[in-house]
Amino acid sequence: MRSSNPIFSRFGFHREDGSSGPAARQPQPVGVGAFGAEPSDAALANPFAESANSYLVKDAQADRGTMTIDDVVVRTGATLGTVVLTAVLSWVLLPVDSTGIGRSYGIGVAAALVAFVLSMIQAFRHRPSPALILGYAAFEGVFLGVISSATSAWIAPGVVIQAVLGTMAVAAGVLIAYKQRWIRVNQRFYGFVLAAATGFLLLMLADLLFSAFGAGNGLGFHSGGLGILFGVIGVVLGAAFLALDFKHVEDGIAYGAPREESWLAAFGLTTTLVWIYLEVLQVLSILQSDN
Repeated sequence: MRSSNPIFSRFGFHREDGSSGPAARQPQPVGVGAFGAEPSDAALANPFAESANSYLVKDAQADRGTMTIDDVVVRTGATLGTVVLTAVLSWVLLPVDSTGIGRSYGIGVAAALVAFVLSMIQAFRHRPSPALILGYAAFEGVFLGVISSATSAWIAPGVVIQAVLGTMAVAAGVLIAYKQRWIRVNQRFYGFVLAAATGFLLLMLADLLFSAFGAGNGLGFHSGGLGILFGVIGVVLGAAFLALDFKHVEDGIAYGAPREESWLAAFGLTTTLVWIYLEVLQVLSILQSDN
C-alpha cells in the first residue's frame, strides 16, 4: 500500500533492486505489529516479495539490516529536531517587528519554496536521501519559525505553545486509536482520505488564486466561522494521514524493509506533523483573534 500525506503523494517502500510496487499478493503477516497491534485485515501487496534474484535480495538485506521501530524513532527524532532547531533560530534571528517584517517574511517564503522543492525531489526518488530529508527539515523549520513569530507577535500572543501542545495531543490520540484499532487503515480508508485531501487542496488553491487576483480574503477560509471549520477539517485530514503514516511504518517493519527506508518513514511523519501544526495554529489564531 502506498502512503500519502496532505502535501504530496509519497511512494511506498522499495525492494532492494530499486523497483517499487507489489510483486505478489500475499496475506499480511500474523503477529504483533510495530505499534503493538495486529496488522489490519486488508490483504495488501507485499512490496518485498521474493523475485527472481531473491538470494541476492536476502544477502543485501542481511548486510544492511532491516528497519525496526527504533530506527524510525531515531530518524524521526533527528528530522523533527532539525525542524525545531531551525524554527527556534529563525524566531530569534529573524524577529518579525515593524522594522524587519518584510525581510523576515521574504526569507520565510523563500525557505518554504526551497523546502517544497526538496520534498518534491525526495518524493520522486527511488531511495530516501538523508541529505534531502534533513535539508527539507531545516528550511521548513525556518518557514515555521517566521510564521509562528509573526502569528504570536501580531495576531494571537502565546498561541504557538498552544498549537504545539495541540499537535502533540492530536498525534498521541491518533497513535492510541491506531494501536487499539479504533482506526482501521485499509484500501477503503485510503481511498476516502485521498479523495478528501484532493478536494481540500483544490479549495486551498482556489482560495489562493482568489486572494492573488483581488478578492482580498479569498474564499474566507482564514477568518470567522468558515475559517475555523476549514481549519478543523484540515486537522482531521492531517490526523487521517498520520494513521496512514503509522500503517506505512508497520508494513515496512512487518515486511522487512531495508533500514534506510526508516528515513522515508521519518520524512512522512515529519511532513504530516508540520501540516497538523499549521492547521492547529490557524484554528487557535482565529479563535483568539475573534475574542
